[in-house]
Amino acid sequence: MFFESGDPLGAARLLEPIVEAEPHNAAARQLLARAYFNSAQLGGAETQLRALIEHDPSDHYAHHVLGRTLERAGRFSEALPHLRLAAAMKEHADYTEALRRVETWVGKHGGRASNGA
Repeated sequence: MFFESGDPLGAARLLEPIVEAEPHNAAARQLLARAYFNSAQLGGAETQLRALIEHDPSDHYAHHVLGRTLERAGRFSEALPHLRLAAAMKEHADYTEALRRVETWVGKHGGRASNGA
C-alpha cells in the first residue's frame, strides 16, 4: 500500500517494528531496505541489505540493491563487487545496466564521487 502510493517513509515506519520483532524475516527486511532506498535513507538501506547478504550470500537482489545504494552514496568502488555478483548470479537488464554505469564511472573517475559530482 505505501509503496504503491509513493510513500516510502510510511512504508519504513510500518516495517521497522516488524523487522525488529522478526529479524530473520527476509521479506520484511527486503521491503524495509527498499523503503529506505526509495526515501534516500541510504545508511538504513545499507544496514538492512548487508544483514540480508550475511544471512544469504546468494541473494542476487540484495547484492544489486546494495550496489545501487553504494552507487547513490558515491561509493562506486564499494558498489562494484556487489553489482558484479548480482549480474553474475542472474541475467537481468537492470543488473547489467547498473554494472556498466558503475564500471564506466570507476574507469573514468576512480572509486569515489568528488564534491562536485
